[in-house]
Amino acid sequence: MALLESNCPDLKLVARGKVRDLYEVDEKSLLFVATDRISAFDVIMKNSIPGKGKILTQLSVFWFDLLKDILPNHLITANFDEMPSNVQKYREQLEGRSILVKKMRVLPIEAIVRGYITGSGLKEYKQKGTICDIPLPEGLVESQKLPQVLFTPSTKADIGDHDENIHPSKMVDILGGNKVLADQITQATISLYTKARDYAAEKGIIIADTKFEFGLDENDQLVVVDEVLTPDSSRFWPANKYEAGRVQESFDKQFLRNYLESIGFDKNTSIELPTEVINNTLAKYKEAYTLLTGKEITL
Repeated sequence: MALLESNCPDLKLVARGKVRDLYEVDEKSLLFVATDRISAFDVIMKNSIPGKGKILTQLSVFWFDLLKDILPNHLITANFDEMPSNVQKYREQLEGRSILVKKMRVLPIEAIVRGYITGSGLKEYKQKGTICDIPLPEGLVESQKLPQVLFTPSTKADIGDHDENIHPSKMVDILGGNKVLADQITQATISLYTKARDYAAEKGIIIADTKFEFGLDENDQLVVVDEVLTPDSSRFWPANKYEAGRVQESFDKQFLRNYLESIGFDKNTSIELPTEVINNTLAKYKEAYTLLTGKEITL
């Protein structure tokens, strides 16, 4: 059954994001609930993708474990039997789509990293020869591998607003002039992406780009937070069908974006998605999960 919005009255609701509902469990921990909402172009659609939240959660848990040697993360547990009793009473709603995490001071940066040129990066490149004002060689084409991995951060927008791509140097100002922290974020983002990219390549998936979010723990150490390398936050392409110079087939919500572009979506108004788009999007998410983890997912 699809979960469009969680309802846990005995937990303190902190926020509802585009996909996640966030609850405070106690003074040191939060509960991240991945609903089945789906957004594109920063607009939440009227209907949901049944089971999507479970795929996002379980894929994030997989990546947290694989990447923990590069940077610690905020995960306490994803095992529902280990959750506090005030969470367990909502098992029917939350099991499989929730993670208990440590509270962190979340940094106001979307840490985007690109290995290939596509999307908003390609749009800017065609206009100015740059991505996030970083100059690139001439002659790059749609979906081409970039000469080197690019760190291209953006601001974090409120719901309904659009994130704004920024030059990496502007990140220092957003972080209160903390250049050391800005450099840490840059290096961590590239290291996390590189390890994940190489792992996925062995499984037949190209990770064209992705975004990470970071926080600081009680000792001011950098920690990975939020979701990690899901089809919501990344572009996953089938390697056996990759060809530079055209838009790629994908295992992510690019299918949804392409549909919205084809109907002249205004990028502001929430709409009802056709059943075919919902089913195809879900099938792509499930396929990505199975290829990456080697497991089938039960929804």
